[in-house]
Amino acid sequence: QVQLVESGGGLVQPGGSLRLSCAASGYIFSIYAMAWYRQAPGKQRELVASITSGGSPSYGDSVKGRFTISRDNAKNTVYLQMNSLKPEDTAVYYCNAPRSRGEYFNWGQGTQVTVSS
Repeated sequence: QVQLVESGGGLVQPGGSLRLSCAASGYIFSIYAMAWYRQAPGKQRELVASITSGGSPSYGDSVKGRFTISRDNAKNTVYLQMNSLKPEDTAVYYCNAPRSRGEYFNWGQGTQVTVSS
């Protein structure tokens, strides 16, 4: 039973920072790439950042230079450090493993990030 549990969200002012965590279980975490996604009300789910099994990161254009994805295979956890937050970053953030084209594990509950002054 695959489980993905996101945490670390909250309310921050523009320019602030948050660190999100995703605790994974039920699969061999270390051999899968992992990714963070976000979804705002009325919008499609968006890929935010991804990281290969070897630790190589990639970022969406809207977050480059501000967000950092990392992973700790010993803890089966992937992180998203978010700096210089903007109101347009407001969304529910989810993690998952894009195993192949269009295939994902079951989605967790996500964690809400709200950026507002």
